[in-house]
Amino acid sequence: MEKYYINDENWQKLYAILRQLPTIRTGSESKTRRFLEGVYFILRTGAQWRELPYYYGKWRSVHKRYESWCRKGIWAFILETFTVDCDKEWFMIDATIVRAHPCAAGYERNQNEREALGRSKGGFTTKIHAIVDALGQAIRFILTSGNRNDITQAPHLIEGLENTQIIADKAYDADSLIDQIESQQCIPVIPPRTHRNNPRKFDKHIYKERHLIECFFSKIKHFRRVFSRFDKKASSFAGFLSYASFILWMR
Repeated sequence: MEKYYINDENWQKLYAILRQLPTIRTGSESKTRRFLEGVYFILRTGAQWRELPYYYGKWRSVHKRYESWCRKGIWAFILETFTVDCDKEWFMIDATIVRAHPCAAGYERNQNEREALGRSKGGFTTKIHAIVDALGQAIRFILTSGNRNDITQAPHLIEGLENTQIIADKAYDADSLIDQIESQQCIPVIPPRTHRNNPRKFDKHIYKERHLIECFFSKIKHFRRVFSRFDKKASSFAGFLSYASFILWMR
């Protein structure tokens, strides 16, 4: 290997998680690490798969194995393993748009909506709906087309959360969402829209912590394969997003 992106300490954490999974081959630590490093190269640089340096292995083999892990949910499982230790003092939800390259279209005819692709003011886009913990680390995310409203995925993002505070901007100020948050014994920290006759009070000091989710979006967009979508399948793009997220967990 000519260049390692993942240091030895973090690699041991990853390898310990991977060895728990019976559905993937991890017998050879060196080959497994070379594969992870190869995928990281694509994630970090945004290069085409065929431009993968030879010392990571044959690009077709690496790509095929990556897609297999996406189908099996391996990348999402690794992220979920890290979220066990999340800071539950409060959570923040928001969404960001990613421009999709024209090569991302055409996986199947008339299936752009299913593959989280759509037209918005930003052009051909995908929207990432995410929830982060009190330290600004990713918990889960949902992909939709860029023209979907932010609040449509909020009920799924906060599902299962209890006895905490949910921070979001005024785009999430809807009675149905507020009722769901309160039914889960959580406190909404969401500024009211200006058209409300009886504006709801919220904690302005805690609301200042919402910048952490914006910082999270900024950090994952340092990875070129997340900053711009080249993948035709939503599962493939989600795999890169999960990889970038658990790399941030290990920093």
